[in-house]
Amino acid sequence: MKAVRWTSGDKPGLELHDEPVPTPGRHEVMIRVHAASLNYRDQAILDGQYGGPTQKNGVPLSDGAGEVVAVGDSVTRAKVGDRVTAGCHPHWIGGPPRPEYQLDSLGMTTDGWLADHILLHENAIVHLPAYMSYVEAASLPCAAVTAWTALNLVSPLQPGQTVLVQGTGGVALFALQVARMFGARVLAITSTDEKAEKLKGLGAESVVNYRTFPDWDREILALTDGRGVDKVVDIAGDKTIVKSAAATRKGGDITIVGFVSGFGGGLPPIDILSRSLTIAGTAIGPRENFEALLAAMAMHEVRPVIDQVFPFAEYCEAYRRIASGNHVGKVVIDVAH
Repeated sequence: MKAVRWTSGDKPGLELHDEPVPTPGRHEVMIRVHAASLNYRDQAILDGQYGGPTQKNGVPLSDGAGEVVAVGDSVTRAKVGDRVTAGCHPHWIGGPPRPEYQLDSLGMTTDGWLADHILLHENAIVHLPAYMSYVEAASLPCAAVTAWTALNLVSPLQPGQTVLVQGTGGVALFALQVARMFGARVLAITSTDEKAEKLKGLGAESVVNYRTFPDWDREILALTDGRGVDKVVDIAGDKTIVKSAAATRKGGDITIVGFVSGFGGGLPPIDILSRSLTIAGTAIGPRENFEALLAAMAMHEVRPVIDQVFPFAEYCEAYRRIASGNHVGKVVIDVAH
């Protein structure tokens, strides 16, 4: 089989390998990969800026989808011919995160989807709704599940609440789509007027260009009549957390899902105390969250926002697209072509 692996070093490269196709063992499922997608953290690994553990010379990408082509003994959750994807943490089925779940992470500590076959434990398997393509499904496991988890982590998202999303990356757009499925009002910030129009086209009520309005938190407050939003999905961390807090209502919650601007922050505790804010970090989510997300998406036939699809041979170009920061939505690799 064809598989892309990291090279060694603090800033690894990518190399294409020709390897034998493994045989599934007990409770294992062999999948012919049709598509895989990238997340910000995949480029962060190549830049030497990812703080989590990774497997030496592993196969990258936590997100993908394909067709089951073989199953091992005792497998009950999949059969040959099934269209499937998988949770990023194969054995995190439900409940809160545990260290052992985080240490078993596709495309990080175990081989991921940037290959034409992947071998998975059946616990990871998530079945696709009929309306969804492999390319669309491949965009979901990390970003979409993170968005679903973030919006429901502290308290369940309710119709009529106001949600603030940041940017036009995968998590931000999925958070927008999930919030709209729930009947929530969505406000957004982004870096260009062109991206603002795309966000509005997806259902954002108002969008603030943070380059035009550096004090974007004041603009968000004005849009909520001074009250502040109920929930923030904070993507950047370092450069946004103080303004996120200022834009959130008393008793509201902020879920931090990313670190695109760094690992600092500097949010004074008094800002949290005086506004009774709840601030939490999320680690994607369990399989049951993924299944709930897919059920909701199928009910509304929501389609992920795909920025660009690259053939397998151009996987390096897909990484460069992520590194550019110009993408709107998910960057996907069509592994089957």
